[in-house]
Amino acid sequence: MGLLSFLGTLSPAHISVFTWSYGGKIVGKDDSGNKYYCGKPRAGYKRERRWVIYKAKPDASHVPAEWHGWLHHQTDEVPSAGAESFRRPWQKPHQPNLTGTNMAYRPPGHILSGGERDKATGDYTAWTPPK
Repeated sequence: MGLLSFLGTLSPAHISVFTWSYGGKIVGKDDSGNKYYCGKPRAGYKRERRWVIYKAKPDASHVPAEWHGWLHHQTDEVPSAGAESFRRPWQKPHQPNLTGTNMAYRPPGHILSGGERDKATGDYTAWTPPK
């Protein structure tokens, strides 16, 4: 581990100093293991600072919608495990963006899937400009 990765913006050392210097208090934890904190406001501001420390790789898409609302001051109600969720039974759980991976969606006939496109049906006629 190089010096930059140890002292970089998203490094454990930087996050620990940030959390300590802003008087961070842990507010809650989501199902993924991410921890949410609040601390004193910046100089000249009235609202408290709010941030998340990710359990795994820092990826904002891993923040559930209810915690996103709390982080961005859309609500002051802290989401809790015991509270009634606004999620519906038909909603699927989070899935990471798979673009650029072997798990990415490829339509039928995609060149990387080794397939061939279906033949044209003949119901299409090309446009030709007027003379």
